[in-house]
Amino acid sequence: MIRSHVLICGGTGCTSSGSLAVRKALENELEAQGLTEEIKIVTTGCFGLCALGPVMIVYPEGTFYSCVTAEDVPEIVSEHLLKGRIVDRLVHHEMKADAENRVTSLNETQFYKKQKRVALRNCGVINPEVIDEYIAMDGYQALGKVLTEMTPEDVIKTVTDSGLRGRGGGGFPTGKKWEFASKSVSDKKYVACNADEGDPGAFMDRSILEGDPHALIEAMAIAGYAIGADEGYVYVRAEYPIAIQRLQIAIDQAREYGLLGKDILGTGFNFDMHIRFGAGAFVCGEETALMTSIEGNRGEPRPRPPFPAVKGLFGKPTVLNNVETYANIPRIILLGADWFNSMGTERSKGTKVFALGGKITNTGLVEVPMGTTLREVVEEIGGGVPNGKKFKAAQTGGPSGGCIPAEHFDVPIDYDNLIAIGSMMGSGGLIVMDEDTCMVDIAKFFLEFTVDESCGKCTPCRIGTKRLLELLNKVTDGNATMEDLDKMEELCHHIKSASLCGLGQTAPNPVLSTLRYFRDEYIAHIVDKKCPAGVCKNLLQYSIIEDKCKGCTACARVCPVGAISGTVKEPHVIDASKCIKCGACMAKCKFGAIVKQ
Repeated sequence: MIRSHVLICGGTGCTSSGSLAVRKALENELEAQGLTEEIKIVTTGCFGLCALGPVMIVYPEGTFYSCVTAEDVPEIVSEHLLKGRIVDRLVHHEMKADAENRVTSLNETQFYKKQKRVALRNCGVINPEVIDEYIAMDGYQALGKVLTEMTPEDVIKTVTDSGLRGRGGGGFPTGKKWEFASKSVSDKKYVACNADEGDPGAFMDRSILEGDPHALIEAMAIAGYAIGADEGYVYVRAEYPIAIQRLQIAIDQAREYGLLGKDILGTGFNFDMHIRFGAGAFVCGEETALMTSIEGNRGEPRPRPPFPAVKGLFGKPTVLNNVETYANIPRIILLGADWFNSMGTERSKGTKVFALGGKITNTGLVEVPMGTTLREVVEEIGGGVPNGKKFKAAQTGGPSGGCIPAEHFDVPIDYDNLIAIGSMMGSGGLIVMDEDTCMVDIAKFFLEFTVDESCGKCTPCRIGTKRLLELLNKVTDGNATMEDLDKMEELCHHIKSASLCGLGQTAPNPVLSTLRYFRDEYIAHIVDKKCPAGVCKNLLQYSIIEDKCKGCTACARVCPVGAISGTVKEPHVIDASKCIKCGACMAKCKFGAIVKQ
């Protein structure tokens, strides 16, 4: 008889931190202690607290262990699983056991308290490789409901009334897209899923595929029924091996259970699906480029119209949504449009998953109702900016988005509000920056990414982004003039208006948003020849404060180019002509005698 379940995160983050070794050690220890019949190990998807991996939860107590290593396992087994004594040193700091050995519920921690998990509802809860566990969580009931109780028109109306908008970045109403495809007349239609997720710092779709792949399968089958399609494709980047493996296992299981293939649930409805790998091209996140790639051609965008709902994959009407969008569908069908509509803001319904990264305490995955403020996400859920630093900005939408400054820290996050302040929702990457971040350098980082990822099909994107990057390099090198700022803004607007697809049309956004909110930093680079954040190397100068230098020679010994000179117990000096500005001396000095300006 099973008396305890041990859930171990098997997502990419925890796997890279060693969760497989933890599981193996736990299996060996349970066998050695004769507990294999009493304790069940379950490998799950992502819990969300990625920075604390590997993570483990022991039920029925609900004890959350973080940063677990294989060496910790014998103690967990002997103390907790055998003697019932919680290993306090490994417990999450908000969940320490009380005098009666009880721990706080995970849902009551700051990280989870304001979250509402819909798309992530099963991640960290079930074994994604066991279809029965998904079914036990109401899995495939929505598919059964639409096939036996609803017409395709009913399904589309429910999705439309829910207010669900595409979570891949564009925010187009999902029900409208399905309606357009359903009205297109064709002998063949397709349902496609964008699981390419190319934004730097974004891992929402990957985590859903790793933790709850059947939700995608069920939703795509529902979409197929709604628009009259019998075949689906999931386009997932090859760099997601765990997601691909679990999705394939789920597809095979669904076929075996008669939930994919011919005559699903005896209703006469046919639907099957396939996986296609992407090679990591960012442009293939654009819907027409993605479909071109699935067809076996080079991933380049096509002019629109016609839109995919009319002429998409293989020239046939196609519905394309991303993983997170689809993950909401089964719950909307089961619980109703009004249930989903009750969450969020007037024009942005439901929840949104964000991948928190950058200068933030709780790096990881969160899902919050639309309309939650940026401050709540960063300070309450994310635990704030570490090391006593001040929040400076947050980048949303990846290379297509913009930087949100501290003055908009209390903006409710939804599609329209973010666009109004010069950013966008994007797929959900949210990178936090502190006072040590140079905003000009950030704009350059994202533009370098866009230049590398441009497919080159249209001149405004292929050439325009390179010219824009050259101007940014002039700024960070200290060679720009104030006239260059005007040139940059003018070029940004030309690229936005003339590029063929969304990659080029949004490429200038990081530049425009930083110019809008942090123009003073650009001016400091140009006029004062200084980087206020001390990041841009060509504008830096290291010097030694004579009164603080003890003459210990530690800085001179660590300098790779011999730029520091001086005698023992006497103040040292840095030769600026030799200094390569690596920062090794500043890191080595124990007396705070070295500064960069």
